[in-house]
Amino acid sequence: MGAFALEDMALKAAARDIPIGQAVALFGLGGLVVFGALARAQDAQVFHPDLRSPVLIWRSLSEIAGRLFYALAIALTPLSSASAILQATPLVVALGAVIVFKERVGLRRWLAILVGFIGVLMILRPGLDAFDPLSVFAVLGMLGFAGRDLATRASPSTLSGAQLGVAGFAVLTVSGLVLVAVGGELRALTPAASGFLVLATVFGVLAYGALTFAMRTGEVSVVTPFRYSRLLFALVLGVAVFHERPDMMTLAGSAVIVLSGLFLLSRSKPRT
Repeated sequence: MGAFALEDMALKAAARDIPIGQAVALFGLGGLVVFGALARAQDAQVFHPDLRSPVLIWRSLSEIAGRLFYALAIALTPLSSASAILQATPLVVALGAVIVFKERVGLRRWLAILVGFIGVLMILRPGLDAFDPLSVFAVLGMLGFAGRDLATRASPSTLSGAQLGVAGFAVLTVSGLVLVAVGGELRALTPAASGFLVLATVFGVLAYGALTFAMRTGEVSVVTPFRYSRLLFALVLGVAVFHERPDMMTLAGSAVIVLSGLFLLSRSKPRT
């Protein structure tokens, strides 16, 4: 989660010199090359046939949406508030599991989901003077990532970590190219932007690899709560690097989202 927050920071910094679509496309291409080389080193196919299955196609489309909108969010809004809204992803996944997988949810878990969404509204503040319409990008990105996580749950287990990395960064490259096509602008790379893109690639590969390893080897109920530490890293980086000053309502909404999510996860642990 620390590496993901550093990746976001580096992308946001690169987007000060070049369009965000160009930054995302180059970042995705860098990660694609690294994971492709790792797959070849493992004597595995770079693009596994299972990537064409309906579930993984849906996963790719959801990740494209998530990457597109979240990239816009971190470029155009404070890193701290975009990261806070992203923390509602497990709540949406829990809601989606009820709808898609017909999981049963008790009253307390429904209340936790509701409270979590209230936390998102505390950060967004629609209808108030503090409302930033660009924050909607973070909400749309969060919904895309939730769709990706739901599809991942139903995806085949035949893919290696490197092959999943190839799929993830290939989608990221496509997302960046879509943004470039919409924006219609490319700029020459500055030394600063180049350096930040290299940092984003290094931290992105570390983050994706570490999370894949953790989710495949550890208990999901133990690993998942650590997702919320990304918000703490983002708050520190937002203040230290971009001189952001989250207001009390943003901090309170962040706390509500994290606490409701942790409660939801605690209710999902098997009882012994």
